[in-house]
Amino acid sequence: MSNLDGIKSVVATELERFDSFYKDALHSDNKLLDKIGDYTLKHKGKQLRPLFVLLSARCFGDVSESTYRAATFIELLHSATLIHDDVVDDASERRGFASINAMFKNKIAVLAGDYLLSQGMIIALENHDYQMLDMISQAVRNMSEGEIFQLEKAKNFDISEEDYYQIIEKKTASLIASCCAIGAVSAGATPEQVEAMRQFGINAGKAFQIRDDIFDYQPDNTSGKGYGNDIREHKMTLPLIHLLQNCTAIERTLIISKIRLSGKRKKTIDSIICQANEKNSLAYCEEKMNFFARQAELKLDAINDSEAKTALKNLLYYCIKRSN
Repeated sequence: MSNLDGIKSVVATELERFDSFYKDALHSDNKLLDKIGDYTLKHKGKQLRPLFVLLSARCFGDVSESTYRAATFIELLHSATLIHDDVVDDASERRGFASINAMFKNKIAVLAGDYLLSQGMIIALENHDYQMLDMISQAVRNMSEGEIFQLEKAKNFDISEEDYYQIIEKKTASLIASCCAIGAVSAGATPEQVEAMRQFGINAGKAFQIRDDIFDYQPDNTSGKGYGNDIREHKMTLPLIHLLQNCTAIERTLIISKIRLSGKRKKTIDSIICQANEKNSLAYCEEKMNFFARQAELKLDAINDSEAKTALKNLLYYCIKRSN
């Protein structure tokens, strides 16, 4: 059961109920916000994060109302983050469709993202889900810190491999860790079990992000995200870090100079990707991705076997083997 539809079938009823929660949360009496909510719902993506929440809960018991609220809050936060990212990156497309900022302009997009985030907070507060609010707030803080740290370090192209792991743990893994921990909490898991699920999410999130970073160095990828965007934006991800660590000082200087002076040009991007392949940088990234996936799987040993646990393991490997 490695395909996504098969994984989702384990919580098919719960996903339908979640969709209802999420649809209600996106609704607004303001016509423009409601229109943006409908557009967001229409292009909702694979909803992997709510799936992590629901499966994590099912590993320890039944999915509760608290679980649905947690999954909804997480998806609202994720949607808000994507909207804000598209504004920052001046992206005109998201998942092959026009981005919110392209459709409604930047100011409205920023406010819409703020609205989605506030909706999640209101849901938690109205239902006294204070532990959920605390855990998600910490994830938001980590995501912001990771993004700022990456931007700060990117100026001088001096991000080490350890810096990179710290960045992706904060930017990506912290949210997936929250999904797994909150799901477990909502089903009455013990503190030890919650921590095991959090660690599972941290490692799964690192593997997930490395897969995304590999896509960016594959011109023939079918992810719908194109390629070379990290180079254009001067982002130091693992493929580039490995390349710079495994070339001569002169080569390193030339690569950094090319990125700074002509990093937006296709010729430059293709040249750097070619060099990354020559230095086996993508193979190294896959090795590290698989390492974190194995570490994540080991964390599941702390919980009893179940259909949900098997599906969660399959979801982990779907994330690193996906083609989009």
